[in-house]
Amino acid sequence: MKFSQRSDTLQESPIRKFADAMARVEAEGVEVIPMNIGQPDIHTPPDFLEAVRHYDVDVLAYQNSRGMQRTLETVQLYLHNYGLDFALDEICITNGASEGLSFAISLVCDPGDTLLAMEPFYTNYNSIAAVQAVNIWPITTRAEDGFSVPSLAQWEASIAASGKRDRMKALILSSPANPTGRVYTEEEMHILIELAKKYNLWIIADEVYREFNYTSRPFHSFAEYEDIRDRVILVDSISKKYSACGARIGSLASKNKEFNAKALKMCQVRLCVSTLDQIGAGAMDIVDDAYVERNRRTYRRRRDALRERLEHMEGIVAPEPEGAFYVIAKLPVEDAEDFVRWTLENVRVNGKTLLMTPAASFYATPGLGRDEVRLSYCVRTELLLEAMDILEVALKRYPDRRK
Repeated sequence: MKFSQRSDTLQESPIRKFADAMARVEAEGVEVIPMNIGQPDIHTPPDFLEAVRHYDVDVLAYQNSRGMQRTLETVQLYLHNYGLDFALDEICITNGASEGLSFAISLVCDPGDTLLAMEPFYTNYNSIAAVQAVNIWPITTRAEDGFSVPSLAQWEASIAASGKRDRMKALILSSPANPTGRVYTEEEMHILIELAKKYNLWIIADEVYREFNYTSRPFHSFAEYEDIRDRVILVDSISKKYSACGARIGSLASKNKEFNAKALKMCQVRLCVSTLDQIGAGAMDIVDDAYVERNRRTYRRRRDALRERLEHMEGIVAPEPEGAFYVIAKLPVEDAEDFVRWTLENVRVNGKTLLMTPAASFYATPGLGRDEVRLSYCVRTELLLEAMDILEVALKRYPDRRK
């Protein structure tokens, strides 16, 4: 039997590709410290589960394709608290941010069109774009430069070199950034805004890590800027801020009326988002702000502990992450994927080992990121420090370490 060409474009998730190897190691009685995945370990607010438990109906029915009223109102209130005012018909509830990203890309790009992105970027951008036969044209940011935004002149030179200016439809990025942890300054955001205006690009702004900003400067959303309000597509999720990844509740918000009408049609194609998950998400408006603030302080402490250890490991380059809960670390190895697998299968410290994510799939340019890993600090500090012990041992023992 033949398969579609589309199926051949799918890449294996670099975050989940070691699941079978991890299961084998755990079956041997070894504890694997999972620094490969952004799965928060902080308790989901009990309000979510209580709302689901008390949802008393005789029939679990379809819901409005845009979303349930209470869930939409909760997202609306949440955005309002950040100074972002959207009407209910300017918001759609999605099956996680991933569906929101997929909808956004499909609504602004035709097959053969191109997205602009700063690499390294969230690896699912590659996967979602590939399924839709959309290309990503990357401009590279580097660990040595703190993954800072390139200048407008650098962007323009890159676009000219691509030969694809006429097919470029959108700039896609996360802020705070996964996987680099970068929180963009206002100056950097103005570069991206000028780029979007000059080349008539949409801005697909993935802001699911909005709460996790460890800098002294305020977080700014692309949706704040009046001069681009009709070209910003805001993607969000409750997965990280409320430690509810399994709920699969995300949202799209836009001030562009035509986009919203088309987005609703996309929502109608997949009927609706899970009723029970929307019930839980709708209760997030009663979660105390202290919950999110405590989480931010927790992740910042973990970030600081991780930074302290990485700074003292010879051969590692790892800029301080300013937000989210990831760091990209350049290692003294040629093949980070081989190193990750070797560490998982061969290194044991006090009955534990470590799983990281190879970073090559966070790039679109072949060959980049081969010596890098993404580390998630979604584990408690004690485990994080043990993980760094394991990493130090692995780097000393790894047979193919760079000299």
